[in-house]
Amino acid sequence: MFLCIDIGNTNTVLGVTRQNKICQQWRIRSEKKLTTDELRGIVSGLFQMEGMSAEAIKIIIISSVVPALTRIFKDLALNYFHITPLIVGHKLDIGMPVQYDNPREIGADRIVNAVSAYTKYLKALVVIDFGTATTFDYISGEGEYQGGAIAPGMMIALDALFQNTSKLPRIEDLVRPEKIIAKNTIDSINSGIIYGYAGLVDGIVRRIKQEAGGNPLVIATGGLAPLICDVCQTIDRIDKDLTIEGLMIIAGSSLAKASK
Repeated sequence: MFLCIDIGNTNTVLGVTRQNKICQQWRIRSEKKLTTDELRGIVSGLFQMEGMSAEAIKIIIISSVVPALTRIFKDLALNYFHITPLIVGHKLDIGMPVQYDNPREIGADRIVNAVSAYTKYLKALVVIDFGTATTFDYISGEGEYQGGAIAPGMMIALDALFQNTSKLPRIEDLVRPEKIIAKNTIDSINSGIIYGYAGLVDGIVRRIKQEAGGNPLVIATGGLAPLICDVCQTIDRIDKDLTIEGLMIIAGSSLAKASK
């Protein structure tokens, strides 16, 4: 059994995999002030709730964009699971050529998504991750990570609208309105964010296709993907487990190489 951990700026996803399948998955908040003891209590509680044993975990792999939490989860792996974790980064062999000026700069989640998507679909791809940021990554038909684009996420835009205006209310959850021409302020904000980001997504994807050539498959992932995909014209499918599956693939590959 593998424990795959994807640490994002807003949420952290933990997935337990067995025989190339996800058998359990949890989402917790990425609390930067969390202590190792507090994290151990959370994780042990999740395992006990599902009747799982920490001793059953043989490999832990971590993808993180929050350095402070990387250290805490590494401590958890060492002190609770007694496992030295794999940390996704430029030093870890991911099995994919990276055509990027400085590979150290790439978010680990972007690389993991690229590996996962190409392993599953074996063709040119655009992967869009709707998280705290909205990221676009292009993978060539030969399986090379070529780079991409980064935009502020929808919730960042929503929060900035509230923080920088005097009369607009804070909206906790985005909801797609039935019509783009809204009749009240809440629906107007939802309309502007959701349909505005649909235009942003379609515009960037079309430019990537024009620059790269061909017709890459466009995959969406991330917590906000289901909210926006139906109003985008360029997204082919949603793959909600892309990142955890990518971590599972990289961990399995590392294990196979170590056993040779």
